[in-house]
Amino acid sequence: MDVIDIKTFIPSKNYDISKAFYSEIGFNAEYVNEDLTLFENGDCLFFLQRFYNPELANNFMLQICVADIQNAFDLCSRSLHKTKISPIEQQHWGSVFYLWGPSGELLHITALGSFCENEGRNDE
Repeated sequence: MDVIDIKTFIPSKNYDISKAFYSEIGFNAEYVNEDLTLFENGDCLFFLQRFYNPELANNFMLQICVADIQNAFDLCSRSLHKTKISPIEQQHWGSVFYLWGPSGELLHITALGSFCENEGRNDE
């Protein structure tokens, strides 16, 4: 199998509130259909779906790697639709803060240290 891309489908308890949340934290929405919206930021894409299952949503996690953790934290802190945000933590591999979305999903917003940035890649 030669994988070209992977995209996730994020569940939403309230589709309109979730769309507003992801727009507030820097993603651009592109209409797909009444039950699916494609969000993008640079080359990174995901789908928001009009589907909710509490067990799925409350166990759903997504890592979002950013270049500037403080800028991301400031932007996410201003979101009107977040449910919770943690302070930035320094780890041995970089920095992270946690952001809970309106459906219970947990976003790990990370800035990786230089020794982690190319881990697992073979660009040669």
